[in-house]
Amino acid sequence: MPWVLWIPAAVALALVVLPVAGLLTRSDLSRFPELVTSSSSLRALRLSLETAALSTVACVVLGVPLAVVLARSRVRGTRVLRAVVLLPLVLPPVVGGLALLYLLGRKGFLGYVLDAVMGVQVPFTTAAVVIAQTFVAMPFLVVSLEGALRGAGDRYERVASTLGAPPWTVFRRVTVPLLLPALGSGVVLSFARALGEFGATITFAGSLEGETRTLPLEVYNQAEADIDSAVALALLLIVVAVVVIAVARPRSLEGVRA
Repeated sequence: MPWVLWIPAAVALALVVLPVAGLLTRSDLSRFPELVTSSSSLRALRLSLETAALSTVACVVLGVPLAVVLARSRVRGTRVLRAVVLLPLVLPPVVGGLALLYLLGRKGFLGYVLDAVMGVQVPFTTAAVVIAQTFVAMPFLVVSLEGALRGAGDRYERVASTLGAPPWTVFRRVTVPLLLPALGSGVVLSFARALGEFGATITFAGSLEGETRTLPLEVYNQAEADIDSAVALALLLIVVAVVVIAVARPRSLEGVRA
């Protein structure tokens, strides 16, 4: 490895580590247990973990078929469809929240139908949190899976098809095993992104304690009232995210190393 690579690598590492160190120097570690175990903090943490888990499941259920379609479809316009799917990666989350609000809000064309026909109002509910998190997190899963499928090629699936296997059997017995290493990595990225989601959530779901106020929203709320509490909760969020990535990601990469 060229030694010169250590210089930008060290700068990049400092760009990530030093802001966290800044939080540590500002925090009152003696009060840390007290601050992070308050009733509002625990409710926010529980809601964050629950909604992030639900949105990750939604990402898998919806994102896996979408990634397969993008990677294997020969239909014209797939490139445009891919650009639309990846749009949440480049859009500011607040814009995504506004888009969801004007789709599913009472004045949105779909939200109006849901309210008039079923009496269902989605915005400012826990369901809205899950939808917002899924909206911003699913592209991470799709990118991981589509890249894995394109890298693996379709020769195994073609062989299975020529041997008489029906499409569903090819998908279940050939395509899914090819996806598993990337699926683990994509799930971790999606969960971590959903856990830290803020902009789309506060715009589409609001900040109602115990119902839509996730941990990032609780940090923002406490920053206006008690900065020590906000810093402690920010550190808690960092710890949870690091634990999730450190525990899950090495396992997700075992198949790649093999």
